[in-house]
Amino acid sequence: MTQGAGQGPEVERTATLRDFRVPAYVHETGPYDHSAHPGNAAPPLDAPLDPPDGYTPTQRDLPVINRGDTLQVTVDPAPVQAAPAATGPGPLFVVGDVHGYLDELIAALQEKGLIDAAGRWCAGTARLWFLGDFTDRGPDGIGVIDLVMRLSAEAAAAGGYCKALMGNHELLLLGAKRFGDTPVNSGAGTATFQAAWLLNGGQKYDMDRLQDHHLQWMARLDAMEAVDGHLLVHSDTTAYLDYGDSIEAVNDTVRETITRNDADEVWDLFRKFTKRFSFRDEGGADAVRSLLDTYGGTRIVHGHSPIPYLLGDVGSEDGEDSGGPRVEGPHLYAEGLAIAMDGGVTMAGKLLVQQLPLDS
Repeated sequence: MTQGAGQGPEVERTATLRDFRVPAYVHETGPYDHSAHPGNAAPPLDAPLDPPDGYTPTQRDLPVINRGDTLQVTVDPAPVQAAPAATGPGPLFVVGDVHGYLDELIAALQEKGLIDAAGRWCAGTARLWFLGDFTDRGPDGIGVIDLVMRLSAEAAAAGGYCKALMGNHELLLLGAKRFGDTPVNSGAGTATFQAAWLLNGGQKYDMDRLQDHHLQWMARLDAMEAVDGHLLVHSDTTAYLDYGDSIEAVNDTVRETITRNDADEVWDLFRKFTKRFSFRDEGGADAVRSLLDTYGGTRIVHGHSPIPYLLGDVGSEDGEDSGGPRVEGPHLYAEGLAIAMDGGVTMAGKLLVQQLPLDS
């Protein structure tokens, strides 16, 4: 395994994580460079947790703490031997937002016994779902997508599966590539996908390596799925109800919207997928029930909103008290009806891989 371009000499690496260090928040308004990217800027620590009235993706989304240099790992594809047919489905796992942290993803999957030391699928008939947001903010979003695509083939050959949902950052990257600086009607003045992508952590290293097969893969992702009584979605929002009254209808509508290639339509889809915190406060359980009653399931499982924000704990500015937000596992809330899976890896939190069902 080797490091990414420009990352120094070749090194051998297993699942060891680098030390987590959380420097002070960085406020930058200057031109783009990788060390001071707009996606690494943050509002003041005393800013309200809820987005202001009229929030649109033309504003910066949740803050990102710059984690320093990150080891980038390339896992070369290898032939996979088909496993004997299984008698039933294997255990179910879900993965929260990855945001380009390939190093942490590999370590978390190895810890759960889903991939081996070489990064290959070793979990047989296990079922693995990613909840979206593979790119932006972190150092190697395209590397993450390449890994997930390869694991999908390897898991299928072994009798299991590895699948993924559409996140708002997949829509953002698609829009930035397809529409660039084309003006869109944001509802709050003129906006562009390119500007929103940079503002919300877009990485030039990802855009430079983005290829047609990555775009085609992202454009075909489902928006939601029901598995073993769990309704899997990316965003903690009721906006899915705007796109259909069944899982199949929502997924079809989202794909058709992307296929029509209308910048304003894709922007509206992206804008709705950026909404968050619908399940957190008073009335949150009722919001969850509105989705479960429509699409089925007994619990909703989502990413998108980092658990430290759901808990009102975003760490300290100097990062010396705890080394980052204390996230040890998923967050069960909304009267036990919702499971949050974004551990806040962009905030020096934890990239979560969790087996379901979750013990209450």
